[in-house]
Amino acid sequence: MDTNLFDDFNPISSKQWKQKIQFELNGADYNETVVWNSPEDIQVKPFYHKEEFTKVFPVSTKATEFRICQNIFVYDLEKSIERALDTLNRGADSLRFTIENESINVTDLLEKLPLENVTVYFNLGFISIDFVKKIDVFAKKSNTVIFCNLDPIGQLAKDGNWFTTKEKSNFDTLNLLSAATTSVSLLSINAALYQNAGATMVQQIAYSVGQANEYFNRIDAINTPIVFEVAVGTNYFFEIAKLRALRLLFNLIAKEYNHTLACNIIVSPTKRNKTLYDYNINMLRTTTECMSAIIGGADAIANLPYDALYHKDNEFGDRIARNQLLILKNESYFDKVNNPADGSYYIENLTNQIAEKALALFKDIEANGGFLKQLNDGIIKRKIQESADTAQELFDSGKEILLGTNKHPNKQDKMKHDLELFPFVKVKPRKTLITPIIEKRLAEKTEQERLDLE
Repeated sequence: MDTNLFDDFNPISSKQWKQKIQFELNGADYNETVVWNSPEDIQVKPFYHKEEFTKVFPVSTKATEFRICQNIFVYDLEKSIERALDTLNRGADSLRFTIENESINVTDLLEKLPLENVTVYFNLGFISIDFVKKIDVFAKKSNTVIFCNLDPIGQLAKDGNWFTTKEKSNFDTLNLLSAATTSVSLLSINAALYQNAGATMVQQIAYSVGQANEYFNRIDAINTPIVFEVAVGTNYFFEIAKLRALRLLFNLIAKEYNHTLACNIIVSPTKRNKTLYDYNINMLRTTTECMSAIIGGADAIANLPYDALYHKDNEFGDRIARNQLLILKNESYFDKVNNPADGSYYIENLTNQIAEKALALFKDIEANGGFLKQLNDGIIKRKIQESADTAQELFDSGKEILLGTNKHPNKQDKMKHDLELFPFVKVKPRKTLITPIIEKRLAEKTEQERLDLE
């Protein structure tokens, strides 16, 4: 019996759906009751219908190829190698090394690891032509995919100063490196800084592509992918749309410079909504955030351990964070379909709106001197601070809820004697070219008050 059950049902128009909702509201105002406004000034409706959705911007994402990345801070070389070997054996297929000291023997670090089919990221606290050349030589010899993640504008934004170099400027150094290397990707954008400091999603994207535009204008030849290091929060569908919109706008702007390579997006959960008290809830937050990252099209995901705020790196926290991703990948079937958000009217609508608003902000930044000028003038920091203050007010008033902190807190929970790390904003008076953009969590003031009472 060949029967199409859908033939028994008449299509329902958008108008009919709205009329039904208005009837069920018993006279309450439709717009005030079921339509809400996001911090990005995007109106979210109770339903989306194909009749109202005529414009689709194609975004190509590859959820089947996302990589599980492990963050490793390199101080003791042998211990870092041991840790990298262990994490690769336990399921990670990507590594992100943070190196602050140029004296680290990077060749030894790489040569002692089985890096076949492993993607490697470096976050360097310096720019050194000789150091990067060593990485390039290894990459060429071993055919390993390596991203050096050099981001001097991000360094200026976060630290207040440029990297110290022998060359006249950081851009001169990047141009020399671009000419001297053939097998590594050099550039990255630290978009996570803006999220963790309190920027809206529209601001995060506009500032990130504005930063990329500065590199396109100042680096003579960019012939490798640019890495975007992104942080995602718990606004599930919005974060999916944010990553899609970021890729969409980057491709649009890169096309103007005849740059045809897709950006590489590595995602981590935000620190902004993580809490010191009732810290196990952080695992729930990071799980949904990693889900958003996968569906949104992240190339790699480095999960944040539940205890990262107050514990030094430890095997247990790393294992839990890695296993969250392994479960999503191998047991929850998140890696089975590419472009999983395609066809969702809601997500595609959000993608379009976020992209359009971010593009408008990007154009405004360019019309007023460009991202670097506005960063130097303090405009970027001021705009982020305004957004952060708005979010903080919502949290302080209880409208923005962090379970276990400003909603149903466990008064018996004690943390003062468990702190291995200082979990609050650190004040470091020093001379800087600009006032740096500061990352700050929503719960810091509340947590400090609780710690004082223990």
